[in-house]
Amino acid sequence: MKIGVLKETYPGEQRVALVPAVVPSLIKGGMDVLLESRAGEQAGYPDSAYVGKGGKIADSREQVFQMADCILQVRLLGANPNEGKTDLPGFRKGQMLVGMAEALSHPQSVQDLAAREVTSFALELMPRITRAQSMDILSSMGTVAGYKAVLMAANTLPRMFPMLMTAAGTVTPAKVLIIGAGVAGLQAISVARRLGAAVEAYDIRPAVKEQILSLGAKFVELPLETDDAEDQGGYAKAQDEAFYKKQRELLGQVIATSDVVISTAAVPGRKAPILITAEMVAGMSPGSVIVDLAAERGGNCELTKPGETIVAHGVTIQGPENLSSTVPYHASQMYAKNVATFLLHLVKKGELTLDMTDEITKETMMTKHGEVVQPRIREALGLPALSA
Repeated sequence: MKIGVLKETYPGEQRVALVPAVVPSLIKGGMDVLLESRAGEQAGYPDSAYVGKGGKIADSREQVFQMADCILQVRLLGANPNEGKTDLPGFRKGQMLVGMAEALSHPQSVQDLAAREVTSFALELMPRITRAQSMDILSSMGTVAGYKAVLMAANTLPRMFPMLMTAAGTVTPAKVLIIGAGVAGLQAISVARRLGAAVEAYDIRPAVKEQILSLGAKFVELPLETDDAEDQGGYAKAQDEAFYKKQRELLGQVIATSDVVISTAAVPGRKAPILITAEMVAGMSPGSVIVDLAAERGGNCELTKPGETIVAHGVTIQGPENLSSTVPYHASQMYAKNVATFLLHLVKKGELTLDMTDEITKETMMTKHGEVVQPRIREALGLPALSA
């Protein structure tokens, strides 16, 4: 089986779907690896590094399309809505595609892939089960984003994070609030603590309290009914507006005393809930910083402008998009390990074997034989359920 790796075309995307270190494991699994020239260059992986591990460099992008049985990308069409359309004519019937597709946010793009009669997989739909942990790209990219968010905040805040005892007096530690204790939030807690900040964290899921405390942060407890706050996959569930209104009232008191707020609250396939209102921003001290990691889904802060940094009421509000791509070397390394493990799950002795009773295969497969097959995507498109 020939695996093809394309250079990313999404503006500003620096990651690559495979790194040289995972190529030998794919070759051992019966696969050949063909890459578009300079595919990994921006992430710090030159063509020579791939060749040294047994990969081959194609003469052109078109050659990758023509020769590959499976195409790997960081961003498939839905996650690359403009430039991704130029790749559509290159896909052929029966070809396999693997990558991030933003399938629930852009379900129409999945129909466009189905029209090409490809077998496509969206890695962000990976089920949260124990045996799929090594394939979980959302956790990998969340780790990178949480780390980078704290560095952005520390670089912007006009004060230092740690407490310092100096001859010029004592410097009090910065107060950092993390909203949302998923993978990104937990990583942000860890990094902020290592920098010496006094860290608090809030999540509507009571089950994460122990994780927050284990990292040395204080758990913010709000008197809210949260028994139905977590889905079967461990993600936070969307709540009604009455819940969010009460939550904002209570959170406002904590936010007002924070120097840095890093918000990570997102519900897959849904617009991010507004947790920080303009009024709450106005109540923060001048010079405070908000880093909104939910900016790509509209933002947790009412004033967030995705992809921009603004100042409102003396508070700097950063709405970074594609933050993982700003640390492309290690983000690519983690993504590639997830992808390689997924491929080795599907490919046995060089042959693709699709077991539709397997939860990993069933949940991540978007299209097959010209049909959208993933139930949640069909529901988003208003299509009836497929018969077994």
